[in-house]
Amino acid sequence: MFETKCEARGRAPGEQVHQLPGKCLHEIFAAIALAHPERVAVSTPDDDISYGELNARADRLSRTLRTLGVGPDVLVGLYVDRSIDMIVGLLAILKAGGAYVPIDPTYPPARVQLLIRDSAVSVIVSVSRIASLGLRDCEAKIVLADQDPAPAGAELPGLPPAHVSDSNLAYVIYTSGSTGKPKGVLVEHRNVVRLFEQTHAWFGFDERDVWTMFHSISFDFSVWEIWGALLYGGRLVVVPFDVSRSPSRFLSLLHEKRVTVLNQTPSAFRQLVAADLACDSPAALSLRIVIFGGERLDTQQLAPWIARRGDQHPRLINMYGITETTVHASYRPVVREDLAAPAISPIGVPLPDLRFYLLDEAGQPVPDGVPGELYVAGPGVARGYLNRPELTAERFSRSPFGDAEDTRLYRSGDRVVRGPNGEYAYLGRTDDQIKVRGFRIEPREIELCLNGHAELLASVVVPYDYGDGDVRLVAYLVPRPGIQPDMFWASKISTELQARATAALPVHMRPSAYVAMASLPLTAHGKIDRAALPAPAAAQRLESAGGDAASPTEAWIEALWREILDLPRVGNDDDFFDLGGTSLALIRMFGRVNEHFGTDLDPAVMGDGATITQLATSIDKALNNNSTLRVQ
Repeated sequence: MFETKCEARGRAPGEQVHQLPGKCLHEIFAAIALAHPERVAVSTPDDDISYGELNARADRLSRTLRTLGVGPDVLVGLYVDRSIDMIVGLLAILKAGGAYVPIDPTYPPARVQLLIRDSAVSVIVSVSRIASLGLRDCEAKIVLADQDPAPAGAELPGLPPAHVSDSNLAYVIYTSGSTGKPKGVLVEHRNVVRLFEQTHAWFGFDERDVWTMFHSISFDFSVWEIWGALLYGGRLVVVPFDVSRSPSRFLSLLHEKRVTVLNQTPSAFRQLVAADLACDSPAALSLRIVIFGGERLDTQQLAPWIARRGDQHPRLINMYGITETTVHASYRPVVREDLAAPAISPIGVPLPDLRFYLLDEAGQPVPDGVPGELYVAGPGVARGYLNRPELTAERFSRSPFGDAEDTRLYRSGDRVVRGPNGEYAYLGRTDDQIKVRGFRIEPREIELCLNGHAELLASVVVPYDYGDGDVRLVAYLVPRPGIQPDMFWASKISTELQARATAALPVHMRPSAYVAMASLPLTAHGKIDRAALPAPAAAQRLESAGGDAASPTEAWIEALWREILDLPRVGNDDDFFDLGGTSLALIRMFGRVNEHFGTDLDPAVMGDGATITQLATSIDKALNNNSTLRVQ
């Protein structure tokens, strides 16, 4: 009974599994590089590198790493911006036998230092253009990927081969932690290799595919993007950060590079759909597959895309996944008929080598149609958490069901239901963990950061949808006894708390609004009633002390920003993101600007500062350069 109602497999009995030519990621890549050295492996807008050259550069850098003690299960920091150098550094770490620990250079210094300390890396691969800025006080040895230790063809000291097995670590990616401390997930080579072998029958990836690396290397979606290209001899297009934040430019890149495999969070894809709809006719694309992941998919959001392009060219696939189960755990094609059931977020069936178990609070299986917490078993389950044995024991447990194949279960914390057809649907979290723009966030980590303020008794952080999927974090604040939470206190502490968040947290974890309250609403059971928290009011938002508009253009922008950010006042030199803006809000704002002024600007024009002054200057310049543009 348990087999038929509470667990499912994705592969039919007897179906063959596609085998890749090797057991470790770098070995498979090297085999392809040897067979096809002239084939382009990685592209950026400015440069290409072949498989042969990429392999040679990684080999040379790996020798340097090995002389520094890098070997199996040795963790090496990877602090590189989006570039060919990033892929060189990643491959070199694996070739040396180590595991890469990605550290996004856009993280604030406090976050960077926290990850370096927690992972205890003694070696960090970086590049000269950013190492001197972000790693100035770092005690680890810095190795620069953009400075080859020896010219191509030069004789290098001989070293015995690095003996790496598929059970050795490939990477450690950090996720948000409920204790206020990020936790590193330990993922082995075999976890990743079997991911592609098990899904090959569904996707048929090969050397003709062109993939984009759209996501941060600190987000595990990037693992799927990078190796989906390099394990099959395909081409990886590294998307510059500013292009990833400009849907119109990204749409152009998809066309120009003839991208065939696109991976997107639903939030990012929504903006791409809007950019496509802004064109008189659908952009000419080579896409054959669009894969969604990272957050809940609301199928109704795909209606404009399907109405314009259909659901087969490209195919649309939703893949539920968790970092602890190696990127993806399920597969579900999304078709036009799914639009009729917008309340359901279908995640389909488990990957062929995984098992899903739905259990109640007592750890017992639930029948079909009854929601339960999802537990995942199989070869995709990661080793555990770095230096966190108690947390590892809590989330990774031995299976009680006596199945020799499923010796370990990962407790996901997700509420899922299985339908009568054997497919699963995602309902939400069992705890307070949330996802914002694909990033998994523990609100408790943010709350602990804020609660260090001397005047704060407690805080609660929740997501709030400002419309069109523009989800932002809102912090509700309770002052210590004796402090009256009036508008003056709210204004002062909001400014101070925003400074704390900016110094310690990545952009996606910083609250966009701060609401002062005398106390927090409680449920009948004495728990915080998050559903009863009031909507953020403009009078309680982070206020600005900027100047007045100096031109009609600035005045119009200032009014627009107040509307989008829901603020009573905005200054000309206030940064859009410091005021609580998000990348989605920025894209919405540019859509309004271009519609009003008849321009075709994108967020890249604000590279010198996301301020009203900078934007107004760019608008006026565009209007002056083209006298045919007219304000609507």
